[in-house]
Amino acid sequence: MLHKTKGIILRTVKYGETSIITTVYTELFGVQRYIVKGVRQSSKTSQGKANFFQPAMMLEMEVYHNEQKQLQFIKEYQCSYLYEKILFDVVRNAVAMYVIEMLQHSLKQPEANPDLFYLIESTLKEIDKGSETFVANLPLYFTLHLGSELGFQIQGIYSKHTPVLDLQQGFFIDSIPLHPHYLMNDDARITSQILNIKKYNELDTILLNRNTRRQLLMAYQQYITLHIADFGEMRSLAVLQEVLS
Repeated sequence: MLHKTKGIILRTVKYGETSIITTVYTELFGVQRYIVKGVRQSSKTSQGKANFFQPAMMLEMEVYHNEQKQLQFIKEYQCSYLYEKILFDVVRNAVAMYVIEMLQHSLKQPEANPDLFYLIESTLKEIDKGSETFVANLPLYFTLHLGSELGFQIQGIYSKHTPVLDLQQGFFIDSIPLHPHYLMNDDARITSQILNIKKYNELDTILLNRNTRRQLLMAYQQYITLHIADFGEMRSLAVLQEVLS
């Protein structure tokens, strides 16, 4: 049966001489794998089509969907958003690839989650057009809110009565826990501030130095890995830590 859906490319591998298999996070069906035939041919009609399936590309698609099959087919596709900066700016590209790799490691089941899809879609668009400070802070925001969308939202807020964030339990608490997975003082306060952001542009108001960003991002990665079995190692994290100011 044919369906129209938006999709965000997570990964693409070669298939045969001229085709690809692409993994896509779709608005309607969650994570799906599609065979796309002929896009690697050198003919005039196929030239450049493989570029549509680079990681982070956002598409409008018409797809065949059969729940009994692991591989689906795309009938028609076109870009739903044309990037202006991500493909050419080193920092923005590193942030976008971090977002995509987070999804590669986190999304274990095919179920649809429209709210998560809209978070990813909005995040990628904002990476493309936001200020330098905004883009530098966005990985922190996305990592925390990805956890919320996947069902392990951090509870509570930072206060003088709850100055410690227990990353293992996902709560702001009053004292240091008996395990090493926690944040306290300024790190806990900043995390609470990021969690309570209502609009993307508020990220511009959070001024952090490079070391603080790196420490927080490592801590948030730890938080995710504590809650997702077999999360694995993030290759893009080292690149991101290097390019962020």
